[in-house]
Amino acid sequence: MSVGNIKSWHFSKFGGDSRNVFALVNNPKSMSETVTRSDKVIDGLFRSIFLDDTKMPALYIADGHHRSAAAALVGAEKAKQNPNHKGDEEYNYFMAVCFPANQLTIIDYNRVVKDLNGLTPEQFLGALNKNFIVEEKGADIYKPSGLHNFSLYLGGKWYSLTAKAGTYNDNDPIGVLDVTISSNLILDEILGIKDLRSDKRIDFVGGIRGLGELKKRVDSGEMKVALALYPVSMKQLMDIADTGNIMPPKTTWFEPKLRSGLVIHKLE
Repeated sequence: MSVGNIKSWHFSKFGGDSRNVFALVNNPKSMSETVTRSDKVIDGLFRSIFLDDTKMPALYIADGHHRSAAAALVGAEKAKQNPNHKGDEEYNYFMAVCFPANQLTIIDYNRVVKDLNGLTPEQFLGALNKNFIVEEKGADIYKPSGLHNFSLYLGGKWYSLTAKAGTYNDNDPIGVLDVTISSNLILDEILGIKDLRSDKRIDFVGGIRGLGELKKRVDSGEMKVALALYPVSMKQLMDIADTGNIMPPKTTWFEPKLRSGLVIHKLE
């Protein structure tokens, strides 16, 4: 069962939801305008109706895509079952909290991998040279310096990886992402990891834990190599939604996480 279907079952089974969708708006002139309820999700863009639509034309989902989709599925099903459906019933709505984009920060979302796909550390580093400029940085933690620069931890040492020109397309909102570059050129091409969602050899670490957490998991022997990415920019996130694209999995980490259970929205 997909995540969306599981959450749909939860909505329907318990007759409501206790978790908010985390949404952001592109720097409105004011957040004081009253916002009406909203119920449509289109290509990752959470569209709403506002008192002044020119000021706040759209909300972008930062966290809660599956909850939004589940709410839409349950709402549509309940509408079919209700011969007197009018469109203002509670099942047409779900909870969301909105923040101005200029007051939010996207934190890096990093990767740790259990093995080198049969390669020795030397062979792995050699393979990286095809698409990256590889520089050894020593034992001190190295943080990515900008877009297309990655931090690698292997065998007690940190390395800087800089994607070579021609390995990404600046005009492609998905292809230019560092998560796409690293997934295609490192995780897939070298380490043989095809599906980030299902492959058991890879795990993900939110940047809120710091790069020390990556070092800890590799030094413990649990993981073989760690890869840190420069955070996705707010502009990149919104460009992807505005062009009708879908953000790759495990790309963004937002803090703080919204608390669940403080408010419960009932569908009936």
